[in-house]
Amino acid sequence: MAPVATAITPEPPGSIGSTISAEDALHYLEALGSWRDQRRAELDRLDEAALAAPEADTASSTGMTGDIMLSMALWKAVADRHDLLVATWDSGRVGPAERERLSTLIWGRLDATLDPQLARRPDVPSSSGALAVSLPEAMRLSDALAASLRARLSLDPSDADVANRLRQLRAQLERVRDLVANEPPDGRDRFSHTLSKLDERLTEMVEKAKRGADVGGLVGPLEADAARTERDLIVGSATRAETARDATRAHELRAELEARGAAIRDLAARCVASVNPAPKLAVPDVAALGSVPQAPADVDAYLARLATVSRALNLAHAAYATAMDERDELRGRLEAYAIKATRIRGGSSALGGNAGADDSNDDLDELFRRAQEVLRAEPSDMVRARALVAAHQAYLTARSTTTGMAREMTRGMT
Repeated sequence: MAPVATAITPEPPGSIGSTISAEDALHYLEALGSWRDQRRAELDRLDEAALAAPEADTASSTGMTGDIMLSMALWKAVADRHDLLVATWDSGRVGPAERERLSTLIWGRLDATLDPQLARRPDVPSSSGALAVSLPEAMRLSDALAASLRARLSLDPSDADVANRLRQLRAQLERVRDLVANEPPDGRDRFSHTLSKLDERLTEMVEKAKRGADVGGLVGPLEADAARTERDLIVGSATRAETARDATRAHELRAELEARGAAIRDLAARCVASVNPAPKLAVPDVAALGSVPQAPADVDAYLARLATVSRALNLAHAAYATAMDERDELRGRLEAYAIKATRIRGGSSALGGNAGADDSNDDLDELFRRAQEVLRAEPSDMVRARALVAAHQAYLTARSTTTGMAREMTRGMT
């Protein structure tokens, strides 16, 4: 199997509560979109490789399946957040408030509901299944999982790219160093020792490579160990954030939900203006919960209510996005049918057209025109659009069958 291309995680701009520049936001959205597409393709290849791999160890196979499922869940969480960022960006029509919201969506916590089996895994940073990591943390966790899977499935890049892999390892160890510095004192020494060992192995490997030695076989195991260490640190940090149910976290989550709710309301408004009938789901406003309480017990209850709001936002997001996607899908189908109709007309002309065929073409053109007119309208009547596209497809299928029969008869006569 060919080497699996690795997605490059972009450097996130700003920080939560800050106002990022429009230029930084645009560059980050473009890079995030590329990461999303590349990582999905990478995960698909890894999934194929895992299915094709010999199952020598049932426990190992189960762990790999769980890692792939967790990777897919992380990807979905990032992809959903990308959609909300794009909705807030609104093709660059953003002011200071929207740019601050973009920053909050980037740095706020992801609340992706995971499979219950994944929620019980020790490497999922939550006992409830809510992913308590920010967008950049989720992407780095996805990077670490993907690197570990590539190493275990022997899908690392070719040895010819050893120099680049060593550079990536150095960058990864620097990220690990930053994470170790943020560890609490009781666990910092253990990770510092692990980091020192990884540093020594990398330094030794670089020196060997400079002397002309072949270090290709040593890179994979080091990448796997470095990825595992980075993943453990990210998960540990996220778990501590999850268990620290204090007012600060509640404030951050509330701000993130406010930004997400505003983005989904923008999406809902565009949906209502674009399609009819549109979903009629209310988009909850987190402001209705009031301010964050101070008593720890009250904060716990407040966080539970925020989780309820988050689930409602997820439902509204899915409903309005699906409605918009259906209109785009109908437009694409209609364009594809139009191309097919052109080819059929060409075949019919080659066989010798007649008045009946011209009438059929007129009918087909009229169906296309009406369907296109409905789909271009604001809002589009989705009931009529579905019916017209289906009628166009049925008429086109009948014409295709007639042309095929005429072609066969012509061949028989010759």
